[in-house]
Amino acid sequence: MFDLDRWQEIFSSIRSNILRTVLSGFTVALGLYIFIVLFGIGNGLQNAFQQGFTRDAQNLISIFTGRTNVAYGGLQANRDITLNNADYDAIVGSQPENVQYSTPRYSTNFLVKYGKESGNYQISGANDEESFIENQKLMNGRFISKRDIENNQYVAVIGRMVQRDLIKNGDPIGKELNINGSIFKVIGVFADDGGDWDERMISLPVSTLQQIKKGSDTISSVYIAYNENMKPEQAIEYGNHLEKELKARKKVSPDDENAVIVNNKAKGLQDSFTFLFVITMIVGFIGLGTLLAGIIGISNIMVYIVKERTKEIGVRKAIGAKPRSIVGLIMQESIVITVVSGFIGVGIGVLTLKLIGSSLEKYFIKDPSVGWGLIFAAFICLVISGLIAGFIPAYRASRIRPIEALRTE
Repeated sequence: MFDLDRWQEIFSSIRSNILRTVLSGFTVALGLYIFIVLFGIGNGLQNAFQQGFTRDAQNLISIFTGRTNVAYGGLQANRDITLNNADYDAIVGSQPENVQYSTPRYSTNFLVKYGKESGNYQISGANDEESFIENQKLMNGRFISKRDIENNQYVAVIGRMVQRDLIKNGDPIGKELNINGSIFKVIGVFADDGGDWDERMISLPVSTLQQIKKGSDTISSVYIAYNENMKPEQAIEYGNHLEKELKARKKVSPDDENAVIVNNKAKGLQDSFTFLFVITMIVGFIGLGTLLAGIIGISNIMVYIVKERTKEIGVRKAIGAKPRSIVGLIMQESIVITVVSGFIGVGIGVLTLKLIGSSLEKYFIKDPSVGWGLIFAAFICLVISGLIAGFIPAYRASRIRPIEALRTE
């Protein structure tokens, strides 16, 4: 391996057969290049697809109520079903090990005033886990705390657009807002990837908002972020369990689809996982096909190279070269060409993905990239293939008698 004469002979062979070397290297480099670019674009599709679920928590179950359309349990149809604090406690306490975050929510719209500015905004009465449910990012101050809930504090966390519309300049923390005639102190400002609509929301402690609404314990909906370790089918089963339990609690027919509505993102995620799996399989199939084409190309070229050097092999054997030496020389040359070409293919492929960057986001491809582990595995696969491709024809040629090799045209 470290024989200087052999290395000189290899480089001499490469220099004297430029076309043969280029053809061999081009097959390897092209195979790795296409493999990296294809997998990078496939990962970009997956990144863009997953980003579509970042508006709220991905593992979200939303529970709403409406009006019954089926008579049940001796009760007539067209009953309005409402939720309260006890219902929330029962829902969350049904299977607490499956709950990562949860919040009741009382949603309404109020006129909000600050100085001479005013506007109608969406008001969300919630608990201290609302920020996790909505995937909000704190820009200033803090979120609602458990103490705020327990003490019915008149505090508010406002969206970035609310600050821009009402308070405008200066630090908003500590400023007082008139919300439906009650004074609330601003304790935080949040941003939301959902856009301007979600940033025009004001979060209040749910207990305080219920107190304003004449001491009512009514809530509009329940939001649960289920345990992230649950599989989609487990989360779907959990959502179905919650729906069944709540219908039984509120005396609603199991067949009534309007009275209790459970929206479970796990159902969409299951379809998304299937879609991503199909994308991965297609990209993987094409990528492996590209590698296979590269392997076949290396094999064909190595067969041609060995056939072209049959007379050379005959001369070597005639002057005393052993078959092992001949095989080692050809294989070493094959490895050199494969490794150098592989590095070129990897470099160009990674550079191409870097140049693509965010330019294809409008085509639903975000941050295309490939992990180095996968690149290394593909690189080693091609090197080993080049090794085998060089060994088989070289071994056969080394077994030919010198006189027969010298007669070959």
